[in-house]
Amino acid sequence: MASVLVFLDVPALPLPRAARELLTLARTVGEPVVAAAHRAEPAMLEALAANGAVKVYEPAGELDTVLVAAKAAFLADAANAEQPAAILLGNSFEDREIAARAGIKLGSGVITDAVAVAPDLAVTKSVLAGSYTSTCRVRTGTPIITVKANSVEPAPEVPATSLERVEVPLSAAGPAARVTGRSGKRVSGRPELAEARVIVAGGRGMDGDFGPVEELADLLGGAVGASRAATDAGWIEHSAQVGQTGKTVSPQLYISAGISGAIQQKAGMQTAKVIVAVNKDADAPVFEIADFGIVGDVFSVLPQAAEEIRKRRA
Repeated sequence: MASVLVFLDVPALPLPRAARELLTLARTVGEPVVAAAHRAEPAMLEALAANGAVKVYEPAGELDTVLVAAKAAFLADAANAEQPAAILLGNSFEDREIAARAGIKLGSGVITDAVAVAPDLAVTKSVLAGSYTSTCRVRTGTPIITVKANSVEPAPEVPATSLERVEVPLSAAGPAARVTGRSGKRVSGRPELAEARVIVAGGRGMDGDFGPVEELADLLGGAVGASRAATDAGWIEHSAQVGQTGKTVSPQLYISAGISGAIQQKAGMQTAKVIVAVNKDADAPVFEIADFGIVGDVFSVLPQAAEEIRKRRA
């Protein structure tokens, strides 16, 4: 059976859902093999094996001194050693840049924003800001595919077997930006935006007060997102931005609060399974794609929703 190389940037325990999704997808196509950007501890190896991995490629040294260039070089070296049928990555900005750089090194085609991969490596993805779904296929080299989070239901774990570990010597990364310092990011306890199954996002209509959005997101165990207008105004950090110039998300539930729904914003979220829109403007474009729409003031609707959730849980 041909192998499928899954790139995991920061393997952590418990194994993130996005990583389990990639390994599940790899199992439907071939034999999962992991390219881990950092050396895996024994517990991590057990978790990878329980999710179907049969082999792990690890770098011979640290890749942290430069940005994605070293990771792309490592992935290309692991691919040359393994000769897999396909390479799967997540769909974050960094994952897509690694995919692109590795594609150049390997002379392979790259497909981003995939939502499904068939056993014959036909890839389904959304195009034109999510207006259409297309099926495409890489015809040059080893297919390199970045997969959106929440596209696959992780398969149950299997009895773990011993993993083969292969150390990959570091090769020249080429011209790259170098990390000169690091600072810790405030920990919110919320899921990562790109992987969250529930997202509550606020826009210009929040008028600088994201309290109701954060309250509802915490009650639902979700992440907080935002439109570009909100991040540009400094109401919330740019890492929360959803849209064409922000993150692309595909949660099970996306609650849009006070966001008009311009095409740039819809491009980042309209593949969500269920979209609930709250806006006091009945003509807001977001209602065109919403499964449920509420015409009302977000400062009235969101607190009522939060209160109802508390009552039902009491």
